Amino acid sequence: MANMPNGEQGCGSPLELFHSIAAQGELVRDLKARNAAKDEIDSAVKMLLSLKTSYKAATGEDCKVDCPPRDPAPESSEGLGAPAANEDFVDPWTVQTSSAKGIDYDKLIVRFGSSKIDKELVNRIERATGQKPHRFLRRGIFFSHRDMHQILDAYENKKPFYLYTGRGPSSEAMHVGHLIPFIFTKWLQDVFNVPLVIQMTDDEKYLWKDLTLDQAYSYAVENAKDIIACGFDINKTFIFSDLDYMGMSPGFYKNVVKIQKHVTFNQVKGIFGFSDSDCIGKISFPAIQAAPSFSSSFPQIFGDRTDVQCLIPCAIDQDPYFRMTRDVAPRIGYPKPALLHSTFFPALQGAQTKMSASDPNSSIFLTDTAKQIKTKVNKHAFSGGRDTIEEHRQFGGNCDVDVSFMYLTFFLEDDDRLEQIRRDYTSGAMLTGELKKELIEVLQPLIAEHQARRRQVTDEIVKEFMTPRKLSYDFQ
Repeated sequence: MANMPNGEQGCGSPLELFHSIAAQGELVRDLKARNAAKDEIDSAVKMLLSLKTSYKAATGEDCKVDCPPRDPAPESSEGLGAPAANEDFVDPWTVQTSSAKGIDYDKLIVRFGSSKIDKELVNRIERATGQKPHRFLRRGIFFSHRDMHQILDAYENKKPFYLYTGRGPSSEAMHVGHLIPFIFTKWLQDVFNVPLVIQMTDDEKYLWKDLTLDQAYSYAVENAKDIIACGFDINKTFIFSDLDYMGMSPGFYKNVVKIQKHVTFNQVKGIFGFSDSDCIGKISFPAIQAAPSFSSSFPQIFGDRTDVQCLIPCAIDQDPYFRMTRDVAPRIGYPKPALLHSTFFPALQGAQTKMSASDPNSSIFLTDTAKQIKTKVNKHAFSGGRDTIEEHRQFGGNCDVDVSFMYLTFFLEDDDRLEQIRRDYTSGAMLTGELKKELIEVLQPLIAEHQARRRQVTDEIVKEFMTPRKLSYDFQ
């Protein structure tokens, strides 16, 4: 957990203060458990008391762990109320910002109480794995973490850990933004040589969307084909549908129930913004997303072990689920999961919101043809260029808001080439059309190769990935 910068501990809404107090309390408990230096503990306790004082000043009440403040905004089933003017808003269903540059991730780290992935941590990952850090780490696309140093401690001491990520299958076709956590998770699986579980939350999509159970499950299977096409090792990867797996795994369901017992209705309302009119399935779902964080949910993989720590690569909007999980873990005798958070992949129209699977022009889909990719980029990708060629040559373009450049930071592997493009576009030497052409030439083969791999994924291969079984790993 990162301490809040001096002078900022009194900032934020009562709800943000509530989450900051929870995060700081967790930090204090961790420091005491590790027998940290007295001055470090005293400093963390002082910060905690300061936050509690600010909370009382803002609400008139003492902060209670299981009692979030009442939200003055009208109750909504879509999140934690509308964002204030000029303020970023992030929850598992909604991402909004008024800035063309996108979300202010430094502020989000402070608000969520996570830690920045700094150069020192990236270097440590490189030393531990003996591999060049993935471009997502080099470029700050994965930018925030919780307890990654613990994972590296375990790895360096030959202690086990496993990976867990997931996908909410809301449509048959995935877009390139959906690939980000899977591209990175595959790299983590390869360099650390560890088992991986991938949760398909078809139950969640049934609860939130206008889908039948059969539709939700069929989307899970179709999306699994795209995930498998990323190149995961079948001997080290278990993909599971919640609708399927929960009924056949007592270990998984027992953990769901344990989590449910330790989280109050007030807590999930405070974390997720549920209202009294939401169905009870939504209110209980966070426990289902939390359960794969614990190795005993997978007895066929880990036997009776309850001590194998989990590392979760995910987009930052999923963090509320795992803040809840980390709070519950020590109370039910399990290690807290560690996390690596990614930034959001911008819509073609700009970085203000996440993409929508229901808007075919908001992103490049994995089913798009080369011609569709070219048309979408040329027609819809938000430009940081000037109004005229003359102005652009004189003043240059703005890479901070240009979506084609943002996409290249995700998918162009060559750091030197990316930097050359940035310099040329910023100086005006490269025009918007030329920048878009660079992106098209990166995306067309990437999507074509993905489609070719996906065609090789048969129903039998999907069934094998989704069959509960022993996975291969080196640790004892």
